[in-house]
Amino acid sequence: MATPTRNKPLIGNALIGQSGGPTAVINSSLVGILEGCLKSKNIKHVYGMRYAIQGTLDGHFLDLGKLSAAERKLLAETPGSALGSSRLKLKDELLPPILENLKKFNIRYLFMIGGNDSMDTIRRVVNYANAQGYEMVGVGCPKTVDNDLYGTDHTPGYASAARYVALSLQQGGRLNSDMQKVDQFTVLQTVGRSSGWLPAAGAAARRAGKAGAGDAPHIILMPERAFDKAAFLAKVKATHEKFGFVSVVTGEGVCYKDGTPLSASETKDKFGNTEFGAMGGTSAAISLHRMISEAFGWRGEFQILESLQMCAQDRAVAVDRKEAHLCGQKAVAQAMTGKGGVMITLLRKKGAKYAPDFGTISLEEVANIDHGHSREKPVPAEFITADGMDVTPAFMKYISPLVGEMPKHLVLDGKAAKPAKK
Repeated sequence: MATPTRNKPLIGNALIGQSGGPTAVINSSLVGILEGCLKSKNIKHVYGMRYAIQGTLDGHFLDLGKLSAAERKLLAETPGSALGSSRLKLKDELLPPILENLKKFNIRYLFMIGGNDSMDTIRRVVNYANAQGYEMVGVGCPKTVDNDLYGTDHTPGYASAARYVALSLQQGGRLNSDMQKVDQFTVLQTVGRSSGWLPAAGAAARRAGKAGAGDAPHIILMPERAFDKAAFLAKVKATHEKFGFVSVVTGEGVCYKDGTPLSASETKDKFGNTEFGAMGGTSAAISLHRMISEAFGWRGEFQILESLQMCAQDRAVAVDRKEAHLCGQKAVAQAMTGKGGVMITLLRKKGAKYAPDFGTISLEEVANIDHGHSREKPVPAEFITADGMDVTPAFMKYISPLVGEMPKHLVLDGKAAKPAKK
């Protein structure tokens, strides 16, 4: 059931929520929505739900309209999810008390910044309210560092997380190269349950973005391709023979052909998803580290990026912050048309130079209601090399304008000095 189309906007108050994990720019979207609401003559008060839908259930709202312009500016540059998040699973029996709290605050506009679960939350709450005769409009604002949200070229938050990964591999790669007589390999793990957008972004660490020159990372493992132990170890061996060290970046959700997680995690969350990384008590990086050490007897390191890539303001990309803010403003503009039930999408304008564009997609499509599970956006086949362990030039063209120019370093790889003549 879609939100009804109205000839004129509703008059009432707006409620904004943030859900799921944070990104470095999620608060930019919050400010974008807030400032859009403050400019609207149809919205009297703007509230924020404390700890996502849990706050709506508890009636715990913050008066965001009281923030000054200076405070809003500072909020946009603040790490984390300023309103707070939660892992509450929305059940049908929670809808009536939620609606009662929405009525108490005369909430007519519902905005949520999040991924596909958040989009489904908007859809269910607004549809229930309208079915009970209480008119509401709901619009979603995309967010996820995984970049796996269906219907959008990329999500606000991905570019900054991608740069975080690339910078970590660039700097860690230099360390690994310099220390190769001590540590022969390094494995870095990113988040990404079922998509490899973040480990793929590590390719931006290479000078000129090209593989084969020896720059980290040498091997990129993505959940889109089944893990082949023999092929992996063969590539590790060949890489070490060529460069003297090996840099591997892996997504947390990489699995074997039979679906067994590389991490060997059997822990499930309340939504039935396998817990990876620290939450699962093990990780793909640990498994790969053990595998390489046992096969070759080498000493090496592993690093696991959990929430760090989601909240690092010092590595946030300017274009990412700007697009996140614009997505928030577009969400309000869309709501004022009376046509809700959609999520704002980020697209690319045609042309040689990167420029963002915006559109919408129905919440039903994002949440894939017909099939009962969230629809996801994997890394396309044309972005992955034939061996499944690297990315193609097409991906580099995609990622470069998002990550931005990488720092340049001096590498002492000139000719060896010769003894002076007597």
